[in-house]
Amino acid sequence: MKSREVGAGLVLLLLVLLRAAYVRGFRPQPRYTPDWQSLDSRPLPEWFDKAKFGVFVHWGVFSVPAWGSEWFWWHWKGEGLPQYEQFMRDNYPPGFSYADFGPQFTARFFNPDSWADLFQAAGAKYVVLTTKHHEGFTNWPSPVSWNWNSKDVGPHRDLVGELGKAVQKRNMRYGLYHSLLEWFHPLYLLDKKNGFKTQHFVYAKTMPELYDLVYRYEPDLIWSDGEWECPDTYWNSTEFLSWLYNDSPVKDKVVVNDRWGQNCSCHHGGYYNCQDKFKPESLPDHKWEMCSSIDKVSWGYRRNMVISDVATECEIISELVQTVSLGGNYLLNIGPTKDGLIVPIFQERLLAVGKWLSINGEAIYSSKPWRKQLEKNTTSVWYTSRETTVYAIFLHWPENGVLRLVSPITTSTTQITMLGIEKDLKWSPDPEGGLLIYLPQLPLLTLPVDFGWTIKLIGVE
Repeated sequence: MKSREVGAGLVLLLLVLLRAAYVRGFRPQPRYTPDWQSLDSRPLPEWFDKAKFGVFVHWGVFSVPAWGSEWFWWHWKGEGLPQYEQFMRDNYPPGFSYADFGPQFTARFFNPDSWADLFQAAGAKYVVLTTKHHEGFTNWPSPVSWNWNSKDVGPHRDLVGELGKAVQKRNMRYGLYHSLLEWFHPLYLLDKKNGFKTQHFVYAKTMPELYDLVYRYEPDLIWSDGEWECPDTYWNSTEFLSWLYNDSPVKDKVVVNDRWGQNCSCHHGGYYNCQDKFKPESLPDHKWEMCSSIDKVSWGYRRNMVISDVATECEIISELVQTVSLGGNYLLNIGPTKDGLIVPIFQERLLAVGKWLSINGEAIYSSKPWRKQLEKNTTSVWYTSRETTVYAIFLHWPENGVLRLVSPITTSTTQITMLGIEKDLKWSPDPEGGLLIYLPQLPLLTLPVDFGWTIKLIGVE
């Protein structure tokens, strides 16, 4: 009888404690089921929207031929493009295979701390590294990629792990790009031959690697790719994501994109990439990210890159501003060399972004879209906001030194400044509507930045 009373007392005590915890704000974590309706309902962890700017790194065996693009193997052997066949005849002996490039991927000069210092100086809040591209070579010691990984071949190093430690040591978030498919893997080709009715490749390769990456590195972000030939049911994407959100060691912080099956892009997942270099025309109703590359022709490093292929500082900052104004994040790509070097032109562009953000970051990081995103007068003006403060970023300096804004409505408490300039700016109502802002009468070379200036408006509606 006594044991029954003790048991009842313990149950009552437990109920009281649970009620007290509930009153204090504790809520049990929801369980996500392996279907898109449930998975799509998961709130995106806040850090991603606040971050706004990240650096993408495409690095792999494709960095050895370093010609054409990171799709070198496919263009050469999958499509048999004449220019790639000619390149191989001109530069490599007969019988040279793509696997023979592996030992030449040395990463000899790869210094993860130097890379991380550069990315931090660029103003990046997160870094995404290719753990495995469509060629199948893994930049970590994958247990299911024997003799085709960076520990067994080439660098003999865990590239994913080394960069991750350097990035996280500097309080940047770490993301892992992972290709679901591998162009020439025998099991993938077998599944393809079977009309993707079998899943030999998924069970033997794709899923073991994804789980290994999560357990081994605990990433903040998984950037999935290589999904386009098969539906998500082939990849078992919803099963993986439900585990990731419910039970994985990163369940509370991890962010994913939308490339989990040919039916998913721009419809399902965490945030949306839609397609590479996606630029919406108006404010989307879902968090999104634009991935772009400093080399406009390739994501991987190319020895045949020329200066006209390289995005200018103005082009990059314009893309960043436009993306953030429309509620997106901007992920800017560089391709290191096979030796692990980031060429000076890429360093220069990244540092230029960092310099710009050191002045204008207040209008970018943790900002939200304003009620108006774009205004076109004598110059294009993109708006962002933080709480009650509005930022107007204009990309070209008006010839008369007067900036006209139509959208903000001034009040008796309106204050207007330019980021990087201490004094308030003079302004007056525009008889035709809006307001006129009299920009600093300074030589352009003495302004805090060379392109993309930010007007800070306090007390406007």
